Amino acid sequence: MSLVNFTTREITCKIVYYGPGRSGKTTNLQYIFGRVPESRRGRMVSLATHGDRTLFFDFLPLDLGSISGFTTRFQLYTVPGQSYYNATRKLVLQGADGVVFVADSQARRFDDNIESLQNLQENLLEQGVDVRQLPVVLQYNKQDLPSDLVLSSDALDEALNFRAVQSFGADALHGSGVFETLKGISESVLRRLAAGAPA
Repeated sequence: MSLVNFTTREITCKIVYYGPGRSGKTTNLQYIFGRVPESRRGRMVSLATHGDRTLFFDFLPLDLGSISGFTTRFQLYTVPGQSYYNATRKLVLQGADGVVFVADSQARRFDDNIESLQNLQENLLEQGVDVRQLPVVLQYNKQDLPSDLVLSSDALDEALNFRAVQSFGADALHGSGVFETLKGISESVLRRLAAGAPA
């Protein structure tokens, strides 16, 4: 849910990067953080999860224009991908204005993507949020791997993109598709905000 600060004339929106473990959620944020000028970003906060290299969450405010004289600021979060961190996923997901679902394009991770997408829907419903009303974009990460190991964006769209939302092929490690994904979800969130839709 967007936070409006009338004193500073700022609207802060929360975008959550969701997906299975090691799909590239953290890599996306690290790539963005490393390329946004220091004057236009906040601190990245990382809490390592016990026994895993996945970060607990990150946040990164980005200034992205204004609405009705208010500056818009985006906070980017990741959730831990492992299923035993579901309580943490729920906490991070609370109040989200938009979600980037980062799917792992490797064929062997197909079931993990399906399970994680279903988990996203369950966690949103539990919070009283209809996933069909929330801005969501899909990112098919690791498209740079050999074609015999990955599913095409079209095949992933057919399996995962039941709402026909924007989807982006990506190689988060090298940055391909990372900012395109961010732009897609940011514009979707801002459109909803400008239309005055309830968050």
